[in-house]
Amino acid sequence: MKNKVEVIGTYLDKLFPNPRCELIYHKDYELLIAVMLSAQTTDKRVNSVTPVLFSTYPTLEDLMGAKVKDVQEIIKPIGTYHRKAQYVIDIARRLVEECDGRIPNDRALLETFPGVGRKTTNVVLSNIYDVPAIAVDTHVHRVSKRLGLAMGKDDVLEIEKKLMRKFPKSEWSRRHHQLVLFGRYYCKAVRPECKTCALLEICKEKKKKV
Repeated sequence: MKNKVEVIGTYLDKLFPNPRCELIYHKDYELLIAVMLSAQTTDKRVNSVTPVLFSTYPTLEDLMGAKVKDVQEIIKPIGTYHRKAQYVIDIARRLVEECDGRIPNDRALLETFPGVGRKTTNVVLSNIYDVPAIAVDTHVHRVSKRLGLAMGKDDVLEIEKKLMRKFPKSEWSRRHHQLVLFGRYYCKAVRPECKTCALLEICKEKKKKV
């Protein structure tokens, strides 16, 4: 008989057999900037502004030379755009001046970039360099607690550590994407699709309502 983690994994594989990042990007540095921009907003909103941003400034050199006000105007729909516009320019500058225009396969270095924290670094390293990683965003945070993979008091780092212990390392990146998509489209913050969910019996939210 399968344990809870295996049941969750099987269901996620059924729902999302080929999960992937839904942020639109064509160059490695575009992913880094897009993930940074996605903090406190949705991928859909980020995808509405990044094509304009990257077509207006098609190279890192163009981005690092951009005026903050011009970048702010482009990314205004995502919110918190004043600070993020400066981050975009500063990230481009550091990539050019310190990394020869390449995304470094170096967690410690990436986390020193403006607006780039552990979650962003996990997403970037996982997608660009196939580094096994689980990034805990708002969806993963919510789903992990609802399914009992983490405790209510756990912060994002503790949730990440618990998920890494529960799932095999070879599954980390896939599970990350699956948990994000599950939280985005099924186990939503508001009006989750509980009636059709095969994991309802192990859901802690369901138990609270009973």
